[in-house]
Amino acid sequence: MELVDEGMCFICGKANPIGLKVDFTVDAQALKISGVFTPRREHQGYRGILHGGLVSALLDEAMVKLLWEAGIPSVSASLEVRLAKPARIGEPLHISGWVDSQKGKLVLTAARIVDEAGGLVAEAKAKCVKV
Repeated sequence: MELVDEGMCFICGKANPIGLKVDFTVDAQALKISGVFTPRREHQGYRGILHGGLVSALLDEAMVKLLWEAGIPSVSASLEVRLAKPARIGEPLHISGWVDSQKGKLVLTAARIVDEAGGLVAEAKAKCVKV
């Protein structure tokens, strides 16, 4: 399988007209990533609350994009998400991710989202497979 980035990623792709266009900053040497996303009304599930699927997608993107930018092209094999509290529409979310360990083709990653006050919104762990 060959992974090709066409800039159309729903989360970070700048060419995707309906995408979220999240800007991430990557430290490839430290294997860490960070970004900020402010959800809008069209991203809600229930009134005023970001859809949980988008919370999961933001976490997944942070982990896999980190690996891509670090020169470790990978895909998610499993994703475990824990939602701690609602992400509010209009309030900036701070996303961070990192690599926990690597062994052979398996890379264990983690990510979290916190609100402006530093309160945990969600966290995730993923098993990623190098391609």
